[in-house]
Amino acid sequence: MKLTLIGAGPGDPDLITLKGIKALKKAKVVLYDSLAHPSLLDYCPEDCVKILVGKRFGKTSCGQDDINELIVEKARQYGEVVRLKGGDSFIFGRGYEEIMFAAEYGIESEVIPGISSSYAVPALAGIPLTSRGVSESFWVITGTTKEHQLSKDLYLAAQSSATVVVLMGLHKLEEIVAMYSGLDKMDEPITIIQNGTLENQKLVTGKISNIVPLSKVSEMASPAIIVIGKVAALPDLSYDKVHEMMQKQTGVNGFAD
Repeated sequence: MKLTLIGAGPGDPDLITLKGIKALKKAKVVLYDSLAHPSLLDYCPEDCVKILVGKRFGKTSCGQDDINELIVEKARQYGEVVRLKGGDSFIFGRGYEEIMFAAEYGIESEVIPGISSSYAVPALAGIPLTSRGVSESFWVITGTTKEHQLSKDLYLAAQSSATVVVLMGLHKLEEIVAMYSGLDKMDEPITIIQNGTLENQKLVTGKISNIVPLSKVSEMASPAIIVIGKVAALPDLSYDKVHEMMQKQTGVNGFAD
């Protein structure tokens, strides 16, 4: 018996890996998430059994315990089961939990990584998570811990100069703003990207001081990614402004290494 975890990528169906497509073409049964683009199921054979087990904030069609049981049930029934998960299954995708559960029943696993929305969505919105002279590192943090609290790691990240990417955190936006405000970072740039990589993508960019009203006026909704840090403002800056910023940060002239 075998479980194959496939990362579906950040949304755009063209961003799944070739190895993931090859696995879907041989699938007998697929348990797929809400964030996996539905057109990816077209790669599956006609007789493939397709089961939606998606979860969204505030809406759960299938709990994690139910998903674990389905993995075992379908692996026993068909000999193998494919688990299609949005983004990458090892980045806030609970893929490791599913592998460990399957292993208890003697089911071997294969992991096919996916492109993570944590870096792909900002990239396709024109935001580099790192940029010489602007940001040297980045944090990726969940906005929803298992206790439904804001991650304590965010407070540590907010004190640094790193870019901060918050996944599944739009419903915590006011708390995030309050945290940054308490650190006297009211002018820190911030961008919210909804439906990243898809045709209906939209974003709003502002500062910690005004992002809450801007997000309400723009009617931002989940699924969305939040990017906080100086790089969030780069798409709105001219070449000359970015060049000036880099000179101040590094003391070098020009972009070349």
